[in-house]
Amino acid sequence: MVVRENFENNLQELQDKMVEMGELTVSSLEKAFTALKTQDVELALKVIEEDTAIDIIETEINQFAIWLMAKEQPVARDLRIMIGALKISSDIERIADFGVNIAKATIKIGVANTLLDLTKLEQMKDVSIDMFHKAVKSFFEENIMLAKEVGDLDDLVDNYYDETYKSITGYLREHPEETNQLAQLLFVNRYLERTADHITNIAESAAYLIKGRKYDLNH
Repeated sequence: MVVRENFENNLQELQDKMVEMGELTVSSLEKAFTALKTQDVELALKVIEEDTAIDIIETEINQFAIWLMAKEQPVARDLRIMIGALKISSDIERIADFGVNIAKATIKIGVANTLLDLTKLEQMKDVSIDMFHKAVKSFFEENIMLAKEVGDLDDLVDNYYDETYKSITGYLREHPEETNQLAQLLFVNRYLERTADHITNIAESAAYLIKGRKYDLNH
């Protein structure tokens, strides 16, 4: 039983690293959006700088999971946990990259009268962060209902995406002088929509762990 206990401790360590990576990523998204909203270029630069820490943790998770697979030769559920950890850490890293992209968009906009009120970008960000917490929790707690909730919320983000796209392009026709900012906001709209897609992937990894088969929550 000592062997199993050691294995459980290692799995817990893997989970702790995933939690840390997730918290840093949510923080990155929040900071990036605050920078966009307040046109805080210094904060945007900080988001770009801090991304390195997230990349390092992803590498640690990958190495640790692969080492565990080789050492323990896990079967069934244990193997699904490790494969899930590898897939999820990759999705979290992509989400953090979108935070960096939002920060870069903020820098490109520079100082201008913000046109954020035209959009549903803040709602998209809030729903995405709610989805993220649910998706990660569904994996750790093996809760299929939470995974399904993430799929439903992804539809809401898609609706906001369409609404924002129409608002921005409509406004752009009337105000071509705002092309720079509006183009960047269109990019941010896309980044947030892709963020929600990667979060849905995390929920699908959770569903695979729980049910042992693939689910498509991205309808």
